[in-house]
Amino acid sequence: MDRADGWRTLTQLLSEHSPNDREVLDRVIALAYDELRHLAHRQLSDKRNLTLDTTGLVDEAYLKMVDQENAPLGSRAIFFGAAARAMRQVLVDAARRRGRLKRGGDQLRVTLNEDSLSADGFAVEILELNDALERLERHYPRQAQVVECRFFGGMSTEETAQTLELSRRSVVRDWTMARAWLFREMHRPESQGDG
Repeated sequence: MDRADGWRTLTQLLSEHSPNDREVLDRVIALAYDELRHLAHRQLSDKRNLTLDTTGLVDEAYLKMVDQENAPLGSRAIFFGAAARAMRQVLVDAARRRGRLKRGGDQLRVTLNEDSLSADGFAVEILELNDALERLERHYPRQAQVVECRFFGGMSTEETAQTLELSRRSVVRDWTMARAWLFREMHRPESQGDG
C-alpha cells in the first residue's frame, strides 16, 4: 500500500468509527505508526532527550491515547492533535521524573557530567514551557494547539495547518504570537500575576 492509499484508509477509518472503538484505534495506530515515529524523531532530534527514544515516545504516547475514555477518532486532525498532546504529556512526565530523581528520589549517588547537566536543563525547560503553555491554553486555546503540534508533535507549518484544519497563514500567525507570548511568560518575574 502506498502512502496515499494509506492516508485514504486512515481517513476512512477515523471518520467512520465511534470514539469508543479500541480495535479501530489499534488499526489506525498501525497505519499511522511510521508517521508517528517520524514526528517523535523530529521532536527528539533537536532536544536533549530524557532517556526516551523515538519508539519509546511513540509507544508511551499510544498508551496515553488508549487510556483516554474516548479514543481520538473522528478525523486526522483529531487523531494527530491527540498524538501531539500525548507526546507533550510523555515529555512532561519524563521531565518530572527526572526532576524527582535529581532531588534524591532514587537515593543513588551519581557523578554529574556535561550530558546529565544538559538533560537536567532540558527537563526544567520542558516543565517551565508546560506551565506557560497551560496559561496560554486558558487565554488562547487555538494558539496552544499550534504550539503542541509544532513543538511537541514536531509538525511542520503545513502539517499543523492540515491537522488543525487551519490555513497556513493562520498557523504562521498563531505560532508567531504564541512564541512571543510564551517567551514573555517564561521570562517574567514570578511575582507577577497570571497574564
